[in-house]
Amino acid sequence: MYKAVRARLRALVCGVRAVRRDAGMVTSEYAMGIVATVAFATVLYKVVTSGPVGAALENVVKQALDAPM
Repeated sequence: MYKAVRARLRALVCGVRAVRRDAGMVTSEYAMGIVATVAFATVLYKVVTSGPVGAALENVVKQALDAPM
């Protein structure tokens, strides 16, 4: 019994079981992050390329280029 308790404590302290349990979780977290980033980029692209926002950005750039130095 002492050996079993000692082996279990060693595994818990070393984190051997935690590494095995969470091995696939890291990949899924990266995948969800990539999906969220692509979704956000798509929405941002649609907003920036829309008519009113595009015109406003164009005006800002023109004003910045025409500003005296």
